[in-house]
Amino acid sequence: MNDDALVALRGASYAYEDGPLVLSDLDFAIRPGRALALLGRNGSGKTTLMRLLSGGLRPRTGHLALDGVPVTYDRAGLTRLRTTVQLVLQDPDDQLFAASVAEDVSFGPVNLGLPRDEVAGRVAWALAALAISDLADRPTHLLSFGQRKRAAIAGAVALRPRVLILDEPTAGLDPEGQERLLDTLAGLRADGTTVVMATHDVDLALRWADDVALLTPSGPHLGPAAATLARADLLAQAGLRPAWGIAAGRLLRAQRLIEDDARGPRTAAELDAYAAALRGGEAAG
Repeated sequence: MNDDALVALRGASYAYEDGPLVLSDLDFAIRPGRALALLGRNGSGKTTLMRLLSGGLRPRTGHLALDGVPVTYDRAGLTRLRTTVQLVLQDPDDQLFAASVAEDVSFGPVNLGLPRDEVAGRVAWALAALAISDLADRPTHLLSFGQRKRAAIAGAVALRPRVLILDEPTAGLDPEGQERLLDTLAGLRADGTTVVMATHDVDLALRWADDVALLTPSGPHLGPAAATLARADLLAQAGLRPAWGIAAGRLLRAQRLIEDDARGPRTAAELDAYAAALRGGEAAG
């Protein structure tokens, strides 16, 4: 367990009523400043893990710690946790309920009892951070799916959390919407927010994350993104296919087009660069 963990589950287990253990004797830490991707097949425990980390569920055994101090589940303890850790669900309609976007985003700060001016400032900042300031007065039911996703995230970041946990945030978005969201997350990280993302998209995890946690039947495997996602055995346990960049690198090595110790392409731009270099070498030959 990392001593510098912002949030950590220690020896935690959880089972839903009358069901088997979903997670057992789990040690899991979120470190500050790292982009962390959670990956695993449906039913692997990703949602349970996110709800435990954000206080929506309470471990049956073990405990959740915030800055090294065990979390209490009374009003004061949960307020402390939820102003530090925010979870945004996959379906924005599970979180949006107010008449307008601005009203929805203001809900959390208002419930913290903040002064009106500070609430207004947080709402304006969150809307700007998610690039939806022009939607402040728009009824939430008139938003597009991508706009609803951004509004739900704005409601979370208005609380100025140190950790933002996102459940499949790019699901249902077109490529342009995905890139806009990733740009937004980069901006939030630059402002000091640690971002955790659950996803089925191995290519996205390889491109975006510093670290990944693969949830497998033998437990979570946490490590640097590139090295962990290169483990075909772990990906198979997690029910995932290799990232296309890693697969392309293996193919290039098999064809002896790159050296065995060379890192293969991981993005479309890198693959284009490899292809251009190969064409240049063929022309020179």
